[in-house]
Amino acid sequence: MPDYLDDLRLAHVLADAADAATTARFKALDLKVETKPDMTPVSEADKAAEELIRGQLQRARPRDAVLGEEYGIEGTGPRRWVIDPIDGTKNYVRGVPVWATLISLMEAGEGGYRPVVGVVSAPALGRRWWAAEGHGAFTGRSLSSATRIHASRVSRLSDASFAYSSLSGWEEQGRLNGFLDLTREVWRTRAYGDFWPYMMVAEGSVDICAEPELSLWDMAANAIIVTEAGGTFTGLDGRPGPHSGNAAASNGLLHDELLGYLNQRY
Repeated sequence: MPDYLDDLRLAHVLADAADAATTARFKALDLKVETKPDMTPVSEADKAAEELIRGQLQRARPRDAVLGEEYGIEGTGPRRWVIDPIDGTKNYVRGVPVWATLISLMEAGEGGYRPVVGVVSAPALGRRWWAAEGHGAFTGRSLSSATRIHASRVSRLSDASFAYSSLSGWEEQGRLNGFLDLTREVWRTRAYGDFWPYMMVAEGSVDICAEPELSLWDMAANAIIVTEAGGTFTGLDGRPGPHSGNAAASNGLLHDELLGYLNQRY
């Protein structure tokens, strides 16, 4: 079984480069922001960070494919790097420090591509999380300065902290009533949004989180970090991994109940 540690080290190098590029333009008064066809914003920093990562991967892993939010898929083969240069662009362009670069390596197998390496780097928060298949999940400043993280052992919804992004997506999918029922059942709710709830699940500071509509680059790095921390990451349909177009993450003990509430339709 491959250990993926060389790939993890490379992912940290890529994250270092992206952090330098994104922090240099964070809160810049002349930051250029455009609206994409799906009506979401993209900044010059998103594009620059993805170009930087792609350039380094072309030199270091020329045989690997790359899928990124801003420039699509390039290359073929059993190994695919999946990049979200800035997860939380709306926060980034408004000066809110909750945004991160998400980098994952996915590898083809019998069940399709699965994430085997993930790095989530949030430089404005001074935080970074990472994992490689079979090696656990960690947080820290660097590979040499790291603390292993674990999902919580909370086993009752009435004791659970539930994190989410917004209400509108649940309403659009006809899942809002089930979502609201869940919020009434748990101990605490907070709308941290984007990558952060998944990292909190991995750290054990949040017990469950979910989002109704996502892309692969939003989920791949989060999925491997949550699972290597002992948690569970699936789609709302219960399919393991980041392939369902939406996500539910938990400490594992509460997962069936989480899915039960979020799949209620009225």
